[in-house]
Amino acid sequence: MEAKKTPSADLTRTSGMFLNLGLAVAVGAVLVAFEWKSFDDGSLKDLGMADDNFEELLDIPITEQPPPPPPPPVEQPIIQEIPDEVEIEEKIEVNFDVNVEEETVIEEVVIAEAPVEEKADEIFDVVETQPQPPGGMSGWNEYLRKNLKYPTQARRMGIEGTVIVVFVINVDGSIQDVEVLRGIGGGCDEEAVKVVQDAPKWEPGKQRGRPVRTRMRLPIRFKLS
Repeated sequence: MEAKKTPSADLTRTSGMFLNLGLAVAVGAVLVAFEWKSFDDGSLKDLGMADDNFEELLDIPITEQPPPPPPPPVEQPIIQEIPDEVEIEEKIEVNFDVNVEEETVIEEVVIAEAPVEEKADEIFDVVETQPQPPGGMSGWNEYLRKNLKYPTQARRMGIEGTVIVVFVINVDGSIQDVEVLRGIGGGCDEEAVKVVQDAPKWEPGKQRGRPVRTRMRLPIRFKLS
């Protein structure tokens, strides 16, 4: 059997009232604490009855400054009078009798041309003195007539014409660097090179009296008889 509380014994009905009452008391206590003022109970002094000693103050006399010493006297400069014009008399002897016996001779300066240095390996195409074969050009033609052989292939093919050969003559007259500048074929080019290489030494070309290396171009003619 379930027991029921009587309405007079039910405390939940008054809990809200007590809660509100407690909050109100707490808020009031806080406000009273902040608004509470305290005063110091110290004794007050009556300033109106205090004795003043202003009349007993000492009189301080005024300090008198001594006057500054007088400045030292300024010495005035002594001005000496100088005459405006001073005549200076001095004898100056001038001797115009000058004998010039020696004549200054200015030697003429001759500027010599700087010597032209020639390189040992330099090859000249044009020189003052042209190289010459032994016996001159007539001796050269005689050499070609005796040593130049007409190639069999060129005879068979009927080839004839002029082969131009270029070569270098050294300072000792020897011949080197023989090449065909313009050929006709048929074995004529090779025969022209061979006959030039086997030629005797030439007289070298000269530049300013000195032998130099010279490049030569000569035609060699092949003609069927």
